[in-house]
Amino acid sequence: MKNISENPTCADLFRRVKEHVNVIYPDADADKLVSRLITAMKLDTHCQQPVPFTNLWNEKDVVLITYGDSLKRDGERPLVTLADFLDTELKGIVSGVHILPFFPYSSDEGFSVIDYLAVNSSLGTWQDISDIATRYRLMSDLVINHCSSKSRWFENYQRGESPGKGYFMEADPQDDLAEVVRPRTSPLLRKTETNDGARYVWCTFSHDQVDLNFQNTDVLLEFIRIIRFYIDKGVNIFRFDAIAFLWKEPGTRCINLPQTHELIRLLRTLIEYCDPTVMIITETNIPNHENLSYFGNANEAHSIYNFSLPPLLLNAMVTGNCKHLKTWMMSMPPARNGTTYLNFIASHDGIGLRPVEGLLTEKETKQLISTMEKFGGRTSWRTSANGREQAYEINISLFDAMQGTVAGGKDRWQIKRFLCAHAIMLALEGIPALYIHSLFGTENDNLLFSETGQNRAINRHKWDVDELNARLGDAGSQHAKVFSGIKKLIKIRSSQRAFHPNATQFTLQMGKHVFAYWRQSIDRVQSIFALYNITDEEQIVALSGLNLIDIEEWVDLIACKPIKDIRGKIALSPYQVLWISNMPCSETD
Repeated sequence: MKNISENPTCADLFRRVKEHVNVIYPDADADKLVSRLITAMKLDTHCQQPVPFTNLWNEKDVVLITYGDSLKRDGERPLVTLADFLDTELKGIVSGVHILPFFPYSSDEGFSVIDYLAVNSSLGTWQDISDIATRYRLMSDLVINHCSSKSRWFENYQRGESPGKGYFMEADPQDDLAEVVRPRTSPLLRKTETNDGARYVWCTFSHDQVDLNFQNTDVLLEFIRIIRFYIDKGVNIFRFDAIAFLWKEPGTRCINLPQTHELIRLLRTLIEYCDPTVMIITETNIPNHENLSYFGNANEAHSIYNFSLPPLLLNAMVTGNCKHLKTWMMSMPPARNGTTYLNFIASHDGIGLRPVEGLLTEKETKQLISTMEKFGGRTSWRTSANGREQAYEINISLFDAMQGTVAGGKDRWQIKRFLCAHAIMLALEGIPALYIHSLFGTENDNLLFSETGQNRAINRHKWDVDELNARLGDAGSQHAKVFSGIKKLIKIRSSQRAFHPNATQFTLQMGKHVFAYWRQSIDRVQSIFALYNITDEEQIVALSGLNLIDIEEWVDLIACKPIKDIRGKIALSPYQVLWISNMPCSETD
C-alpha cells in the first residue's frame, strides 16, 4: 500500500472504504482491513475516479435473461450455441445478456454454487463467457448469501480447516429466531457434524444452501477477490443474489439490516474505483417500499428489480382493470440520475407475490392464484414469521399465464394480450429485461416439472435450437408471431429518446380499462403517449384528453401512421397498443 498516498484518487478510495469498514466492523483494525480489501481488488497501485450520478445506460439497452443451456444443439457447448443465437437472431435487439449461474452447482439450478471460480463444464469454458462479453454487456450472478454444502469451503468448515473455517453462519436452536423472514418452508437451522462437534448452520433457502458468515472478514475478502476475477473475465453487471438476507442477528428479522446496506455501499465503492462502467443490480424479492431502499443515496445499487411489476401487470391483463397497476406506478419515485429500475415481467423463477403485499387485497391475490392454476400454473409457499404458510410465488410460463381472463377463462386473445403486456414493460421508465422464453412464447414444460418435482421447472424449458429455429421460421406458429412481435417493439423502442430509462414518466387517467402514461425525453424534445387497451373488448378513447399540441405532427409509432385528428376519438381493439409521438417514425422499424 506504499503507493496509495501518492495517488489522490486511490487515497480517496482508502478514506471511503475505511468509512464503510468502521460502520460494519467497528472492532476491526480498520487500516489493516482496508489495505487487505484494496489489495484483494487489485487497486493498491491503480484505481479510477468514478463520476457520481452518471447514467450507464440509454434507450437502446435491453437485457436478455437466460440459462447457459436454455438453447442446446447436439455436439456443441451450450454457451457457444447461445452466442451463435445472439449473433444471428438478436444482434441489435438486445445489448446485454444475463447468463444465470454458470458455475458448478449441487441444486437450485445453479444458485447452490460449488466453485465460484469455475464454469460448469456442461455449459462451456471461461473463454466462451469472455467471448460473449466482448459483444454484449455480460450480467453475472454473485451468489453471495450462501453456497453449496458440497463446496470445498463447507467441507473444510466441517473439518475445521481453512479456507472454510468460520465461513458459515451458526446459531443455537435456543436463540431468538421467531422474527426471521424467509422465502421457504424448510427448517431454518441444519444440524451438521463437525470435528468440533455438532453445530447448527443457518440455511435461509435450503439445507444444501448454507448461509455465509459476513461477520468474518475473511468471507468478505473471498468475495472481493471473486468480484475482481469476474470483472477481469468481462462481467459488466453484477446481480447480487438474495442480498437482503446477507447479515443476520438473532432477535431481528434478519433482512434489510443496516450492515447489509453498508456492505453493498462498500462493494459499490470498490467496484466503481476498479471500473466505473460496471453496474450493480440488487435482487431483493420483498415488499415494494423495502425494495426501493436498495438505491440508497445513489450509492448502493445502480438498479433494482421492479418486483411489483410482474404480478400487478399480470393481474391487470387478466382482470381487464389497471386500477392497482396505476396506483402503484403513481407511487413510484422517479429514479435519480445514476440509478434506474430493471423492468421484467417473467423470469427463471416465478411471479413473486411478496412484492404485492399491501398492493393487492388477499381476495384479489387468491383470485389471481386460482386463475393461474386453471391455466396450468402452480403455487410455491413460504413460512411467515408467525409460522403461517403463505403463497410466495406463482410458477407458470408467462405465455400460458396470458391464456385468458378471470371472467372468461381461456380465449383467442393470448398472443395479443402477451404482446400488449410486453409493450407496457418496454416503454416504462427503466431498463427492460426479457426472459428468453418470453421471446418465443414458450408454454409450460409439464414434462420437466414431472421429472424434477420442482415447481419452477415448469418455466425452465430447454430448447433444441434447431427445432426452435424451425418453429421461428414458420410464420404461422405462435413462436414466430411472438418473436417477430417482440422484436418489432424493441426496434421501435430503441430509437425513441423518450424511452430513455431516466426520461420523465407521468401516469395518465384514462379509466380502468385503458392503461396509459406519458414519457418525455431528457432534452424535452420528444414526447410519447403510450396507450394500452388491457381488455378483450373495444375501447373508445378521446384523444382530446391527451392535450396533444396542435402545432406538432403526431404519429402512431406502432403502425407508422399519422394521427390526423388529435381532437377526435379513436377505437382501440382488444389489447391494441398506441405509442403516439411528436417525432416521425421509421419505416424500417
